[in-house]
Amino acid sequence: MTTRPPQGAPPSPASARPVDASMTLLNEVMLKPLDPGYQQAADRRRAAGNPPVRPLHTAWHFLLAIALGLVTAAAAADLRAPEPAVAQARALLEEQIEERSAVAEQFEEDNAERTQEIAELQAAALGDRDPASLARVASDGVSSGAVAVNGPGLRLTVEDSAAAREDLERANPNERVQDGDLQVTVNGLWASGAEAIAINGHRLSAVTAIRSAGSAILVDLVPLSGPYVVEAIGDPADLETRFARTDAGQHLSTLRNNYGIGSRFSSEDSLELPAASSTRLWSARLPTTTEAGTMASSSPTVKGVEP
Repeated sequence: MTTRPPQGAPPSPASARPVDASMTLLNEVMLKPLDPGYQQAADRRRAAGNPPVRPLHTAWHFLLAIALGLVTAAAAADLRAPEPAVAQARALLEEQIEERSAVAEQFEEDNAERTQEIAELQAAALGDRDPASLARVASDGVSSGAVAVNGPGLRLTVEDSAAAREDLERANPNERVQDGDLQVTVNGLWASGAEAIAINGHRLSAVTAIRSAGSAILVDLVPLSGPYVVEAIGDPADLETRFARTDAGQHLSTLRNNYGIGSRFSSEDSLELPAASSTRLWSARLPTTTEAGTMASSSPTVKGVEP
């Protein structure tokens, strides 16, 4: 138990000590931050009447900082400047891409012309002799995607959510249209009675593949970008009504309500769908003949075509 000293008694030696007697080192650091040797040198310069050198040192430091900044900026600009060889190689690649694209477009035009010529030759060969075979060939061409078609139909546009369109790099993948969404949509349109379907102008057939590669959607290895316009030939009102009753219609509704992925329908009086890019015959057989020499099968049976 601590007792107070009697009133008027002389202070004890312990009570006469300074309050911060135990903080000598902290006092030295706070009150005398300059090293004693530097302090003595500064005192001698002041006694000799020499001006302090600190402003001069500050000026030199400032000039040195400016020089280093200029050198650093010049080095960065030099590093950012493309090398002449790199720029030349880039220009050469761009020129080659333009040339190859022009060649590919010319081949596509030639292919369309040859396809039209084949259709005209078929019509000339079978038109008068066997109209039923001509109709069968035309019907098979539509179902296989080998010929272009036109007529009334339904146009369905599917696009990413508004947030995903504003920032594609940071967008939530669930708010973007994926390959599975287009697969479900196309299957729903086929089930609803569509006669022909195209996505962004790319004609689909029975063997068309819709898949993804990274963030891109590929249709028969052709990359597509949104918004995705799906066009289907058929009765517009009937297609829309049947599609709404399928699982595909419910799927699009779920995408719209949960992830903001938009989808809208429009009825079109006339749609023009191109032919598939190319087709390859897998197998066929010759028509059989009866005893009278007439053909029992009016046209070859095509088992499959591959775009």
